[in-house]
Amino acid sequence: MAAFLLKRFLHGIIVLWVVATLTFILLRLAPGGPFDRERRLPPEVMANIEAKFHLDESFFQQYLRYVAGMLRGDFGPSYKYLDRGVKEIIADSLPTSAILGGLAMAFALAISLPAGIIAAYYRDTVIDRFCMFFATLGISVPHFIIGALLIWVVALQFGWLQAGRWDQWSSAVLPTITLGAAPAAYLAALLRSTLIETLGEDFIRTARAKGVAERAVLLKHALRHSLIPLLTVIGPLTAALLTGSFVVEYVFAIPGMGRFFITAVTDRDYPLIMGVTLVYTVILVCANLLVDLLYGCVDPRIRTE
Repeated sequence: MAAFLLKRFLHGIIVLWVVATLTFILLRLAPGGPFDRERRLPPEVMANIEAKFHLDESFFQQYLRYVAGMLRGDFGPSYKYLDRGVKEIIADSLPTSAILGGLAMAFALAISLPAGIIAAYYRDTVIDRFCMFFATLGISVPHFIIGALLIWVVALQFGWLQAGRWDQWSSAVLPTITLGAAPAAYLAALLRSTLIETLGEDFIRTARAKGVAERAVLLKHALRHSLIPLLTVIGPLTAALLTGSFVVEYVFAIPGMGRFFITAVTDRDYPLIMGVTLVYTVILVCANLLVDLLYGCVDPRIRTE
């Protein structure tokens, strides 16, 4: 186990370095700059700004400065929010995105697991078609459509919940449903298809031949085996949800990291873009590592090497 964790840790470090390097290169190669305006600034003002943010240095010098700061956990100052550093912005906004993502993941699992099991148990019936209809609908409809519809119906027409802000528990209900709808639909459809495939395996036929009840066959034997494909997608899906959705945070005016990322891309805020990208990468690497460890818990035949 220790050798496996060390190996995965080294792989994670390499992934972070590759992502950081590619992000830095692509941002520097993109046309334009962070301080370009429709009306050009005087040359002396532009020179002072570039000197302040070390943009007057060579490409290699900027890269070394960036890597050195990254190793210290310092992503530098934001080009847009001059009174705040990138590290401070991430520290303030990441918890909000993580809470929203965690709630959305919990909502997705609470809906998808029962729906997938019920659809597989009653396959090729009205119940199965009903579950899969809503699963297809959840996968097909974009986030912003679901969010706008919930705001119009729940918040504006009935006045049950507020449509924006992030200051009380009720503020999280509509964004959680909006963000978790598509993952819930996808996981339900995946679980159903995996369960139906597993129910045709030899060990399931053996359990049935021994007189095991159909529900016990489904829940005790088939379900555990079917969780392996589910875990494979839950890892990156959880990482994506924990870092928040750009669209959902924008629609519901949630002060999460996604909104800062959107404004950073628009404003060419290089340090903020690179800082948020690295945070996403770290969470994704950690989520995939956790999934690899859970494989052995779900199926003892799988061993980490």
